[in-house]
Amino acid sequence: MKVVTAKSAGFCFGVQRAVDQVYRLIEEKNGKICTLGPIIHNEEVIRDLEERGVRVIREEDIPSLTDRTVIIRSHGVGKKVYDLLESHHVPYVDVTCPFVLKIHRIVQKESLAGKYIVIIGDKDHPEVEGICGWCQGPYSVLKNAAEAEEFAPPEHTKICVVSQTTFNYNNFQELVEILRKKRYDNDVLDILSIVNTICSATELRQTEARTIAGKADTMLVIGGRTSSNTQKLFEICKKECANTYYIQTPVDLDSEMFQCSSYVGITAGASTPKKIIEEVQEHVRIKF
Repeated sequence: MKVVTAKSAGFCFGVQRAVDQVYRLIEEKNGKICTLGPIIHNEEVIRDLEERGVRVIREEDIPSLTDRTVIIRSHGVGKKVYDLLESHHVPYVDVTCPFVLKIHRIVQKESLAGKYIVIIGDKDHPEVEGICGWCQGPYSVLKNAAEAEEFAPPEHTKICVVSQTTFNYNNFQELVEILRKKRYDNDVLDILSIVNTICSATELRQTEARTIAGKADTMLVIGGRTSSNTQKLFEICKKECANTYYIQTPVDLDSEMFQCSSYVGITAGASTPKKIIEEVQEHVRIKF
């Protein structure tokens, strides 16, 4: 049985940078650190950090912190969180992904210039919540074609469109085309400026996953259940290979997944450690 693992599978640059920084700070701060929300969407990593004394806190916990350094995770946060940390004199280390910080700068600048901001993404995702927190005026978050069709800003409004870094690239293009059509058909959009802020690593990961899934008899997508980018990889692979499975660790593997399979493809979300990917590879090769 042929087993092919995507070269792009596993930690992206931003996640690797954030996780490395947390482990370094554990030593520097004698474990007296906490993360504002889970540092990444991977249960195995979070469990290991908890065992090392790293607490996960929420925004409302900030005023009561006295002896811990807060780590702002790679997803980023809105401006009011920085203001809250500084007003309560709570030390913090910012490991927001540089690609996410770029979006913060864009929406802040364009909204201050009077543009209406459209964010393509999931409004409940922490990255999108952080982006919204940098908008200095009206904005909308659009997740799917139906929401894009219903979108109706004030007439002759200048629009700036950005995207969640991990959004499905093909879906982003679809929503952009709907917005463009609105402009030409209804003349409701005076100026439509579009900034493709999907991370290049995300595009590469999705393209590679789609290619491998198109050849595979069985496709495995590894990642945490709360990982947005892993969920999108699963959706992409499922369209190409009906026999696609979403797993977290080798424990989730079952012999029935590989019946009549001569080609097994493996990919993983941006928050999946290399160790888990290697364990899954090894398990597939030896057990099945």
